[in-house]
Parts: sequence; C-alpha cells; structure tokens
Amino acid sequence: MTPLEAAELLKKHDHYLILTHVRPDGDTIGCAAGLCRSLRQAGKEAFVLHNPEATSLFTPYLEGLVAPEGYEPETVVAVDMAARGLFPDNAKRYLERVELTIDHHPSQEFYAKHTCLDAKRAACGELMYEIVQHLGPITPEMGEALYVAVSTDCGCFVYSNTTPATHRVAAALMETGFDPYPVNRRHFRTKSFKRLKIEGMLASGMELRDGGETALVFLTLDMLQQVGADERDIDDISAFVGQVEGVKNGITLRELKPGVCKLSLRTDPGDLNASAVCAILGGGGHAAAAGATVEGTMEEVRKAVLAAIETVRKG
Repeated sequence: MTPLEAAELLKKHDHYLILTHVRPDGDTIGCAAGLCRSLRQAGKEAFVLHNPEATSLFTPYLEGLVAPEGYEPETVVAVDMAARGLFPDNAKRYLERVELTIDHHPSQEFYAKHTCLDAKRAACGELMYEIVQHLGPITPEMGEALYVAVSTDCGCFVYSNTTPATHRVAAALMETGFDPYPVNRRHFRTKSFKRLKIEGMLASGMELRDGGETALVFLTLDMLQQVGADERDIDDISAFVGQVEGVKNGITLRELKPGVCKLSLRTDPGDLNASAVCAILGGGGHAAAAGATVEGTMEEVRKAVLAAIETVRKG
C-alpha cells in the first residue's frame, strides 16, 4: 500500500487506537503521536494505547493522547512494528485486529490486513510524514513528534541509513514552526550521570575481535542495579559501541531477565548484514541495524551471536 493509499484508508475509518512496540523508541512514539494528532485534526477520534515500557524521555510527546481505560476502538493501527513479537502485553489482544501497519523494516511479517511499507526509509517517521501530508496541514506539534521519529532513528543524521531524503523531511518538519533546539539537546546532547557510569562499565568490559573491527559489550541486570539506572538511562545504548574508533560491527548484549538477553547489532552493511545475523537468532531489522531476543545466559548468547556472524560470513 502506498502512502497515498494508506491516507485514503485512514480517511474512511474512525475511532482509532494506535499501537507502539515493546521498549518503545523515538520512532514508534513520534509516529504514534504525529498520526494521532493528524487524525484528530481531520475530525477523527484517535488515541494511542498506553505503553507500559515508555520512559519519561518520550512520554511528553504523548500528553493528552493516551487512550482512557476501557476504550474500545473500531480501527487499530500499528506503527514501526515489524513483528508479532514486538506487541506489548496489553496490545496482544489487538494483534488479529490491526487494520493497517506503517513500517520501514525489511523484516516486516505482514500480520495486518493492510501494510504500508518502505524499507528504503531511514525511519518510519519519514513514511509517516508523507502519509499525514495527505490528511491535512502539519502543525508544529505534529512536526515536532515526527522530527523526533526521524532524527532519533538515524542518530541525529549520522547513521548510515541517513539519505538526502531524510534531511529534506527533517527540514520540512522544522519549517512547521517548532523549536528544534530543545529537542536536539534532550535527545542528543544530554546524558544522565548514571548513563555515563554505565558507558564506563561497558568500555571496561568491552571485547574486541577481528583486529578491533568487531566489538562486544555486555550490560547485565547487576550493572544497572549498581548505578540505579532505568530504561531512560540506557536509551539507544546500542549506539555506544559504534563510537569506538576502528569498530565496524558493534554487538550489545543486554540481560533482560535471568536467562534472556537482548541482542542489538549495528554493522557496516558492506562488511556484515545485521538483519541476516539476527534472523538466524529469531530476530530481524535492517542491514545495518537489527536485533533479537535470545534465551540463554550472557555467555551462551555471546557464543550464539558469534556463531551466527560466522554463518553469515561463510554464506
């Protein structure tokens, strides 16, 4: 489904509930907020489903948009959600009712009745910008939310997924009238002291391989407890390892609970396809950025990841 077709579909329905994925980031939250405001401006009833994992870094963009308890939607839309496994527990009841999913992941599972997918976009926010243009004027509030979606998913325009189109969309969103300075400072210039402590611990335990071109870092529950860090303190922590000079492929293993780890893989796609590696482990994503949730101890998952990388490199 094209962005225009998606917009036409949205015009035909009403009473919306918009879903965001587990461990929500700026792209899924920004898209949900931007779409919700656009639908309301178009005269529709629209809400965003409460995401219990959303942190205070992103919840301000959802102020006044979260569905009241007991709300029964007619139309369910999922944003930036490629797989069934990305549905939060309170969203799973809507899995078979998703009318439209809007996404940019090549690993999209096509679980919805209709899918608007463009895997060439740096962020789902780029695609959402095109859709909401067909619904009506973009207000500063919408522009800010979608700017958050676009900018956070490309690392403030420094990740390899950034394209000329990404910059054009960001410029158009800035022209809607919101002030980008506090947004950029909030998401790209400010770190909590706990975050700095975590980064120090990751650096001290970093494992370098392939002559320093591959690096692994390990984030355990004990490390988080030691510094009293929460989800906000570790937002986009997977980007940290890629900041080390000489590293092409960064592997971040995070212990979610005893016996379960989250893999975040950031690569030079010309050297290693991250999505192919994570697919072996039951996950997916993009060629340069992908993830998976893997059962096992940290050491068991470490070995599984390295084996998957070797499998992909051998073709």
